[in-house]
Amino acid sequence: MRIVVAECTVDYQGRLTAHLPRARRLIMVKADGCVAVHADGGAYKPLNWMNAPNLLEEGDGTWVVTNPKGERLVITLHDVIHDSTFELGLDPGLQKDGVEANLQQLLADRPWVLEDGLTLIRREYPTDIGPVDLLCADPHGGTVAIEVKRRGEIDGVEQLARYLERLSLDPRLRPVRGIFAAQQITPQARTLAAARGIAAVEVDYEGLQEVDSGELRLF
Repeated sequence: MRIVVAECTVDYQGRLTAHLPRARRLIMVKADGCVAVHADGGAYKPLNWMNAPNLLEEGDGTWVVTNPKGERLVITLHDVIHDSTFELGLDPGLQKDGVEANLQQLLADRPWVLEDGLTLIRREYPTDIGPVDLLCADPHGGTVAIEVKRRGEIDGVEQLARYLERLSLDPRLRPVRGIFAAQQITPQARTLAAARGIAAVEVDYEGLQEVDSGELRLF
């Protein structure tokens, strides 16, 4: 990972245009190529970013980041205060709590409760940015990536969208679509999921645990 602190301006051209005026910011370049520009606030969300795959070209005081969609992020460095690179190594991934891990296992054993005809391919299917919880096949030959949360919020939808982007690069898996599964899903997460073409499904944890019941309940 490369970490740069600099006085900079940032311009984005793509689905829309956006401009960040000159200010001191943190720029992160991750090993997968993702570039993110952060302010000293706003929690985890960057002010602007470009997901991998992309191309970063460094000129004299200017970084130009482009991706296959033709989107372009231009970072003009007016004053570089700090520039360091660190090798973080392989990350083991997020360790889920007991309920979330059990929910994932229950859905892995019964993926058809999320959608008729789904069959499990693999749990924790690896991508180059981390593993997706469940990878399934639908009856029509498509691939379905499923992210499981106890509480479904916007960051979980964003996480699944990134996985879908990476999985879709593999011709063996295309077409790939997503299901966001959680015990509770916030209205904001539902709205974002719909905008990204991701199905959002609330699941009943207690109902899934009723192994003696002949009918498993989603809601």
